[in-house]
Amino acid sequence: MRPPTVAMDENERLLALAEYHVDRAEGMQSLQPIVDMAARLFNCAGSGVNMVGRNNVTHAASFGICPTRLARETSFCGHAINQDGIMLVPDAAKDERFHDNPLVKAGLLRFYAGIALRSPSGHALGALCLLDPKPRAADAFDAQDRERLLQLAEMVSDRLELRRIATSASDGSGLLLPSSRVTAPSAVLSCDQEGFLTACNPEAALMFGWSQEDMIGAPFDHLLTEEHRRVTRAGMRRALQGDMPEADTTMLIARRKDGSQFPVELHWSHWREGSQIAFGIIVRDLSQASTDRTALNRMVHYDNVTGLPDRSLLFRHIDESLAQGKNLSLIITDLSGMGDVNNTLGHALGDQVLRQVGERIRACVPEAALVARKTGNKFATVLDTRDPIVLGQSARRINAALAEPFVLAGQEILIGSYCGMAFTPDREGASAQRDATSEELVGDAELALHQAYGLGRGHVCLFMPQMRAQAVSRRQFQMELRHALLDGQFALFYQPQVDLNDVRVTSAEALIRWYHPVRGLLPPGAFLEALEAGSLAGEVGNWVLDTACAQAARWRRQHPGFGISVNLSAAQFKQGDLPAVVAAALQRHALPADALELEITENIILNDQSDILDQLRAIRASGVRLSFDDFGTGFASLNLLSSYPISAIKIDKGFTRLGQASPRDQVVVEGLIGIAAGLGLEVIAEGIEDEDTMRFLQQRQCHKGQGYYFGRPCPADEFARLHLCPPARQANG
Repeated sequence: MRPPTVAMDENERLLALAEYHVDRAEGMQSLQPIVDMAARLFNCAGSGVNMVGRNNVTHAASFGICPTRLARETSFCGHAINQDGIMLVPDAAKDERFHDNPLVKAGLLRFYAGIALRSPSGHALGALCLLDPKPRAADAFDAQDRERLLQLAEMVSDRLELRRIATSASDGSGLLLPSSRVTAPSAVLSCDQEGFLTACNPEAALMFGWSQEDMIGAPFDHLLTEEHRRVTRAGMRRALQGDMPEADTTMLIARRKDGSQFPVELHWSHWREGSQIAFGIIVRDLSQASTDRTALNRMVHYDNVTGLPDRSLLFRHIDESLAQGKNLSLIITDLSGMGDVNNTLGHALGDQVLRQVGERIRACVPEAALVARKTGNKFATVLDTRDPIVLGQSARRINAALAEPFVLAGQEILIGSYCGMAFTPDREGASAQRDATSEELVGDAELALHQAYGLGRGHVCLFMPQMRAQAVSRRQFQMELRHALLDGQFALFYQPQVDLNDVRVTSAEALIRWYHPVRGLLPPGAFLEALEAGSLAGEVGNWVLDTACAQAARWRRQHPGFGISVNLSAAQFKQGDLPAVVAAALQRHALPADALELEITENIILNDQSDILDQLRAIRASGVRLSFDDFGTGFASLNLLSSYPISAIKIDKGFTRLGQASPRDQVVVEGLIGIAAGLGLEVIAEGIEDEDTMRFLQQRQCHKGQGYYFGRPCPADEFARLHLCPPARQANG
């Protein structure tokens, strides 16, 4: 493997990179839509924006790539930043620079295309890249593909520069964009949570006809028409309330200093600076796209896929109706299964499904109702009624209509849906009705939708006031979880796993704990559900994996052959590159692959079989052991045993606790052990709490055991003292 060369101006390059303040834990949400688009556009398994540091490469945003650090010496992007233009590697296995790269040898990366991202000073910061495990022909990436990748790189540069000037303005360094054409052609602005501009580039001044000095400190919404100021203020309020994504795109009508109007596309992002929220806006002038006023209006206010009103028109319609004193109700419908449609049949067919979804919803409600595409796979329906019966009937009709198959291009496509419902408060008179806002109504319906998710596909749920308090509590808990990760509040406890032949501790299972600053030590049951429901589950799971591997490597220096077992989460699989993450952890800590066992539950597999199976096969092929946790509690156990590359099963503790088990449970245990033996699988029994249970399992040739009889989970130092200091640890009865 040939490591990338380091340029003579490396120190200056690193100083330039530091100006962007890209945090490994936070990444850059504003880049996520671009990498998602890149993967879809080029039909690649992965894409990312990778920032190249002195020794490591950090994912600022990624699709199909787990957000973790990669050594610079093994990174393809480390090479891409050393050249101008696009670095194309059609087949890494045949490239002398990369043929023995760990990612290539593991079968995770064969095709690569990347382009350096440069600062205004010309220093390479990182690269926008495309990745795929399948090689491509050298001429498969044509001139049109190169142009598209260059355009995406320009969009990334826009957002990076926005990040730089915004953070520079906030720390007082005053580093603004130079007027050089090296910078992006878009207007780049930032403002505080009150809406006052704090920074802008020369292109912004040129676009709006003001000087930079006049723009700084002015209200941002003065650059928009009166009609769109309300929309912008409402969006900023939603961001302050935590109800707006960290990155978003809207199309509005802007106003120059001379009063002339022109259509613009705004790319929003926001982040927290201490106790305040800061906003960044990239503005693209759409004037040349169309000169017809009607066409411009439709482009700004209507979704270009479905032809339905977009989110800005939805909020405008609600606000105007409330101002007139109307009683309103709202249904938000979220689709289930569209990800599979896009991934298997393509986004063009997915767009056709979305168009038909809009038509079906339109047919389910009165003609006077407004049907809009809110965002992504969400649709909104506004009704002029507060009757909960009418509202519920409409929502159920929508779900029933969307459950019917869609037949497109000879394919029968099935999706599902959920509906959240809300209506305006029961108030007398138009003046009182003005107190309600579009944000409140939409927020209430979103909270009801969240409850519908828990009930399952095809369910509807009506907003109740207590849902708001629950949402606040959930949001607070998610913030606490993020602080826990950043502040090092998570810790690993280890529980011994014993060879039942000689009752010797041979391995340990790593189990996460949370040292909460107020509530004390929390077990997984107190926070795991909330963690998995948020955006941190994958990152925390990777931290657990890395920490456990590091600890196992330390123990193996004194106890060769000792193994470690780690639980995986669904979020780690969803990133798409778990095999690479596992391989990197093993390499980082010099831990042999056969020393690691990864535990998965049947539910994880059943939720997304096709994608997970490929990752499991790659992991197993590397020598890492795989086991089913809580085996016997799912619905497809026997089928999974023969279909998946597992090496062991863990019998659920409910079957092994003989003190409470029935003879039928004993038969189940015997059957599971027998089936596993026939398939050549190791059996680990959980929940062993007494000698009788251990003897029962020993008599039936169960290989390993785990439970309080051998030891409770404990910190690493205590585990070593209790279980590793003696030459052969015996059960503590």
